[in-house]
Amino acid sequence: MVLIAAKQLAFAKTRLAQAMPADGERIALAEAMFRDVLSAALNAAQAERVAVVTSDRGLIEAARAADALVIDEEFPRGLNLAVRLATTELIAFGATTVCTVLSDIPLTTGADIDAVFAAMPADNRATVLVPSRDFSGTNMIARKPPDVIPTQFGRFSLVRHRGDCRERSVACEVLRLQRPGLDLDLPADLIEFARRPSMTHTYSHLARLGILHG
Repeated sequence: MVLIAAKQLAFAKTRLAQAMPADGERIALAEAMFRDVLSAALNAAQAERVAVVTSDRGLIEAARAADALVIDEEFPRGLNLAVRLATTELIAFGATTVCTVLSDIPLTTGADIDAVFAAMPADNRATVLVPSRDFSGTNMIARKPPDVIPTQFGRFSLVRHRGDCRERSVACEVLRLQRPGLDLDLPADLIEFARRPSMTHTYSHLARLGILHG
């Protein structure tokens, strides 16, 4: 099972305000990234089902139109609480392994998600962590069972996730993947993204704004 965790669009990508001062541009960027990640998840051969947790009405409609399982968090709870809520529902749904993917890594492909499932240790209790390109954050986390450790997305989450695995004697594989490693949080990330032309909604949106060549 793949779980995409997405913030409400109105609150997304505020740290890009310097490069994209208009709220509408940042909202459209966040939506484009979500659509790219959703497409990747739907193309993953190892994903038996794709679920989305969000409180954003537009993203809920997009997920339902794609036949994804929707978990409506009803109001913004924060990323980790939203994932906890969704994880509980997916366990009840019968999920035994869940790969949680953040919605701001638009270069991610179905093959990347398949690689995460393939890297899962054979142990009964295990995780796979895909770090951000600076090796501080966690952009994807696969857990078996889905609640074997809590998610701790945020500053230095990779260290916290690895620490939880050690404390709980959970097998942990850190898998560095170039495409999922690039999350678009800061203006410098846009510069790095511009170096990698892609057939993504995100690239098209930024190209229309002139940001990729400005």
